Amino acid sequence: MVSINPESKSRAVNREVLSELIKLHGKTSLGGKLPAYDGRKSLYTAGSLPFESEEFSVTLVDPEKKDKEKAEREYKITIRIAGRTDLYHLQQFLKGRQRDMPQETIQVLDVVLRESPSWNYVTVSRSFFSTTFGHRGDIGEGLECWRGYYQSLRPTQMGLSLNIDISATSFFKPVTVVQFVLEFLNLRDTSRPLTDRDRVKIKKALRGVRVETNHQEDQIRRYKITGITPVPMSQLIFPVDERGTRMSVVHYFMQRYNYNLQYTSWPCLQSGSDARPVYLPMEVCKIVEGQRYSKKLNDKQVTNILRATCQRPQQREQSIREMVLHNKYAEDKFAQEFGINVCSDLVSVPARVLPPPMLRYHDSGKEKTCAPSVGQWNMINKKMINGGIIDNWACVSFSRMRPEEVHRFCCDLIQMCNMTGMSVNPRPLVDNRSASPNHIENALRDVYRRTTEMLSKQGHEKQLQLLIVILPEVSGSYGKIKKICETDLGIVSQCCLPRHAARPNKQYMENVALKINVKVGGRNTVLERAFVRNGIPFVSEVPTIIFGADVTHPPPGEDSASSIAAVVASMDWPEITKYRGLVSAQPHRQEIIEDLFSVSKDPQRGNVNGGMIRELLIAFRRKTGRRPERILFYRDGVSEGQFSHVLLHEMDAIRKACASLEEGYMPPVTFVVVQKRHHTRLFPEVHGRRDMTDKSGNILPGTVVDLMICHPTEFDFYLCSHAGIQGTSRPTHYHVLYDENHFTADALQSLTNNLCYTYARCTRAVSVVPPAYYAHLAAFRARYYVEGDSSDGGSTPGSSGQAAIAREGPVEVRQLPKIKDNVKDVMFYC
Repeated sequence: MVSINPESKSRAVNREVLSELIKLHGKTSLGGKLPAYDGRKSLYTAGSLPFESEEFSVTLVDPEKKDKEKAEREYKITIRIAGRTDLYHLQQFLKGRQRDMPQETIQVLDVVLRESPSWNYVTVSRSFFSTTFGHRGDIGEGLECWRGYYQSLRPTQMGLSLNIDISATSFFKPVTVVQFVLEFLNLRDTSRPLTDRDRVKIKKALRGVRVETNHQEDQIRRYKITGITPVPMSQLIFPVDERGTRMSVVHYFMQRYNYNLQYTSWPCLQSGSDARPVYLPMEVCKIVEGQRYSKKLNDKQVTNILRATCQRPQQREQSIREMVLHNKYAEDKFAQEFGINVCSDLVSVPARVLPPPMLRYHDSGKEKTCAPSVGQWNMINKKMINGGIIDNWACVSFSRMRPEEVHRFCCDLIQMCNMTGMSVNPRPLVDNRSASPNHIENALRDVYRRTTEMLSKQGHEKQLQLLIVILPEVSGSYGKIKKICETDLGIVSQCCLPRHAARPNKQYMENVALKINVKVGGRNTVLERAFVRNGIPFVSEVPTIIFGADVTHPPPGEDSASSIAAVVASMDWPEITKYRGLVSAQPHRQEIIEDLFSVSKDPQRGNVNGGMIRELLIAFRRKTGRRPERILFYRDGVSEGQFSHVLLHEMDAIRKACASLEEGYMPPVTFVVVQKRHHTRLFPEVHGRRDMTDKSGNILPGTVVDLMICHPTEFDFYLCSHAGIQGTSRPTHYHVLYDENHFTADALQSLTNNLCYTYARCTRAVSVVPPAYYAHLAAFRARYYVEGDSSDGGSTPGSSGQAAIAREGPVEVRQLPKIKDNVKDVMFYC
């Protein structure tokens, strides 16, 4: 255990203090041992120290400070023995003779292997980055991407394994703050004052960033930005002495430093506290190199970083090999000190390729069944298994498309819907409407009012079944449209980007038709029932409900925003393709889903049971006429450190939800965690062999690995269910935390792989099992209800999302607006 006084939150400072201690006293003070230090409280040595507790003192000199007295700072370091880790327990665990993982022992060895790179590179979580690893790419708005590598020590069936992968992340460019602001806000005229909106954006982007000043020739000083002044520099006056003499920043810099400030219409950066602020003109500050940008990137930046780092499997494998050789583990003095040897070659693991399922389409199509080929198929000569019926639809365009273009697009889209098996009225209920992007809410309400009146005159109680929306050319309206339609008006909508609507191709139209069908209650395809019965008895033997659950967290910096949980459940046993979705807000960055089961007090009825699991079980019984006799729960977004915590609370909620419906009702549950955010990559043994790879050079869809690299004792596997498109495919890791249904490995792997062919939005097998995918989409949709939107979000050839790692904190939860019942009944989130 290490304690340093005065305490520092910076790992870099702590490491410098300990380095100075070893320099001054040598290894003799630590009994000749070379320590591995985590930069916080823990210090590890290979063997016992010659003392139980000892105090040392060192003095650090800050070379940036001119005044020698201020530059020197004394630190007191206390090292005391906190405990001893025993490798015997780790050996027993790896041999499967002990169930509890000795996490602390693995952490010690992990810290040892991270010691050398921690001194040489910028550390971000479990990754190391440096400009020496290759070209730093400009990704826009004052940011650049650095290359690096991820490293983690993991217990596996073959012993301790070192998981290494190349990685990249965003850093601030080491430029002047003025240049950063110009790039970040895309400004050209520096004489114009910043708007309040621009000032807030800059404040959020630069808070916590370290800058160095360049207006003093004899010294460079560093500051951490805490804010931005509310007024321009030309109006900023502050006290310069104890007598209260006040002076403007512009005048002070001229008098004190003979420095003529140029950007006087811009605000100053602020360092220090509000009580004792330090004002720093932007033009005298430069961003210190090596600072990661941890906030959410925009779509363009994400595209740029992916473009800069995307590598085919053969290239990526070569990059990993080169990184391992570059790290020279055999020469690492810390690894040698602790007796750790690292093999420098990749591990060969046995794999199987699961066959794709047969898919069933409607009998009226020329092809009733379909055998996917290399993870994909098409809709030629096929009709949806259950085509939706749409009598009443309308279209509103917020784009600059001409009315005749909008009309042509609607005609082509409706024709495609009818060709693929739906039954859609060729004419809209009311004429296509064009409106300004500035009047979105009014236009949507107007369409709703007009269509409701029209149906009422016709004597129908029905309402508008589908609203086609062509989005504006400028992003930022998708979330607003979805919120109004789904929580206020009760309309199912399909948004389209104008660049696709103006020049639609057949594939685009087909994909939109697939989405529309499930949004109006139809089904696109199902697993061939004969195949399901023969191949996976689990689903069709008894009524089975399959859940998917996920929690989406607000991006870094959004400290007041709630996290959003979503749960979906299958409603069409025995085929399992149609999912009902529910969403709920919960405390900021809390990973455990709070509203799976709840009990509320009612003055008349007393205790009232509720929650998402209960509501979905009731809906399943209403749809199928049967109660579920088995439950399969796919849970997305849980990190390994939270497995037991999440399992304990969420299994308890599932149990209580079942028991609340009927006394003694306890269907067996299988709880599977779905992990996409990991660094395990699988490469073909021989690149380019057609029997081992798809067109992109990746392993074949259906490849499953459940030996050697998996957990020593638990039930987990890696499944690459999708075909690669670009870059290197990432297999999904499925970890079974609880299994009362006694799945065999083959049965669960086959069921999971087959489900990946039932995703409604495309004719491809997807990389994540659909219930987990749908839960992610539903949670992401609900985020728009509380935050609005910052992206386009219309129907595009592909989309991605990312979830943050959970962190608990007591923040007031802002409840979500209720989704209308008619919207909730269909797959509105698709």
